[in-house]
Amino acid sequence: MAESMQGLRRSHRCTELTTAQTGQDVTVMGWVQKSRNKGGIIFVDLRDRSGILQIIFEEQDCGTEYFAKAEKLRSEYVIAVTGRVEARSGAVNENLATGAIEVRAKELRILSESETPPFPIEENSKTREELRLKYRFLDLRRPDMQQNLLLRSRIAILTRQFLAQEGFLEIETPTLIKSTPEGARDYLVPSRVHPGSFYALPQSPQLFKQLLMCSGYDRYFQLARCYRDEDLRADRQPEFTQIDMELSFVDVDDVLDVNERLLHKLFKEILDIEIPQPIPRMTWQEAMDRFGSDKPDLRFGMELKDVSEVVKDCGFAVFQGALEAGGTVRGINARGQGAMPRKKIDALVSFAKDFGARGLAYAAIQEDGSCKSSFGKFMTQEEMDALVSAMDGEPGDLLLFAADKKQVVWSVLGNLRLELARQLNLLKPDDFRFLWVTEFPLLEYSEEQGRFVAMHHPFTMPMEEDWHLIDSDPGAVRAKAYDIVLNGTELGGGSVRIHQSDIQSKMFQVLGFTPEKAQEQFGFLLEAFKYGVPPHAGLAYGLDRVVMLMGGCDNIREVIAFPKVKDASCLMTEAPAPVDEKQLEELGIAVSAPEQESNRGL
Repeated sequence: MAESMQGLRRSHRCTELTTAQTGQDVTVMGWVQKSRNKGGIIFVDLRDRSGILQIIFEEQDCGTEYFAKAEKLRSEYVIAVTGRVEARSGAVNENLATGAIEVRAKELRILSESETPPFPIEENSKTREELRLKYRFLDLRRPDMQQNLLLRSRIAILTRQFLAQEGFLEIETPTLIKSTPEGARDYLVPSRVHPGSFYALPQSPQLFKQLLMCSGYDRYFQLARCYRDEDLRADRQPEFTQIDMELSFVDVDDVLDVNERLLHKLFKEILDIEIPQPIPRMTWQEAMDRFGSDKPDLRFGMELKDVSEVVKDCGFAVFQGALEAGGTVRGINARGQGAMPRKKIDALVSFAKDFGARGLAYAAIQEDGSCKSSFGKFMTQEEMDALVSAMDGEPGDLLLFAADKKQVVWSVLGNLRLELARQLNLLKPDDFRFLWVTEFPLLEYSEEQGRFVAMHHPFTMPMEEDWHLIDSDPGAVRAKAYDIVLNGTELGGGSVRIHQSDIQSKMFQVLGFTPEKAQEQFGFLLEAFKYGVPPHAGLAYGLDRVVMLMGGCDNIREVIAFPKVKDASCLMTEAPAPVDEKQLEELGIAVSAPEQESNRGL
């Protein structure tokens, strides 16, 4: 039967005890990691969030009553122990922070018993993730999960401290807001008191933080909960946390400067890693041309090379056809991989097709300088030599080429580059390479919608020198937008905002908004802009992604206490779930089809 802790008070967490407390009486509390009865002496590993401490029960020290209780202990029992700290009687355990000491028990209380857990509570669990997530309350007891959440807490605290010292004010913004049409799908919340109307959960605090700048608060930040109804990946969740900020009377350099110092503080204090400053910058165009990605991984080379000019007059129809259709021919050099087996090359071709390639041309340079190529018979020796030279090819290298529209080639080779790096073990998790990607396109053309859409959002400031192109060539206008990238992952992004009403009106027009539609959707912001708005800019990080990379995790679910799976469901609580008919009646909602049992999974 469970006992109370009346009259007892914990004196230390497990790993707060050291040899300095030798000879002292202490009270510790936690979960039984394991218990070993050696006949006359019982060893118990006690675990709390700080770590593990060895407890020893001997009848001569704790008495018959408490020794009998100790014999009943099983994994995950919650206990309180009072005893004396001693130097460890056996060999020191170098793997434990408390490996030089133990507590010789005098008193034991069983505060709660436990059934046998469905999986061991241990580090580096081999348990299926579905089972771990179903019993997340147990999974969160595992030391590596606790370390991840302790890391998350520390990052949040240090961020708050830094931004407060930089003059930022922490201000909360609403989570029941008006739905806006741009961006990802909103999660909608029906209103009971306004039948037929809905709130949206915020995808970001964007409009409210701009309003705070209009209201004169100068520097704002918030660890904001955000929601997006979109398909999930390893680094995305339907609800997530942003480190969100906005600054007044600033331009691009000011925002980048304060954030470089924030990142420097986090990585130095938590990982003892010095981030080189200033962080390198690269325009969006250069990133796409060199790496086929707007979030390039700089831990390895294998950059894209444009060989369109070199092959424009060659006899290979695939290259010719792509160039005649206005496309491009580019390649990457996988150095030292010229002897790659044909089976592996075929697998790379198949991989490339997943990203829109119709095929993949390759040339393996032999040690004698000759080439084994999928297209060599269509090229003269001079043409092949020129192509190898343009790719800086050397004996033993493998050259891979894609020919198509520029966007397709970027996607194919950018992803192929990463796949080769994974296969060749070039992605060292402790090698942190930061990059600012700047000057994104202001707009991108949506074939689906038949119009230009904002690459970021409708409030991003265009670069002044490009604004004259907004009518004649809107796709060529660059934005004062910037992303912070780490090892091929976008940690965060932001932009300078539009604060001039004429530019904002023109942006809405280009995006297909009538003045009436703009007023309907964003009237409260446009009204605020009539009363004096300072130049302002901001940035938001995905806190979950920051923790994931700093903690060396492969999956964002490992750094979130209660995450969702791929279909946005919670395996533990079984949300989302049907609700009572009365609740629907109060909201004026009728469900048109019976709820289908979902195939929930990761």
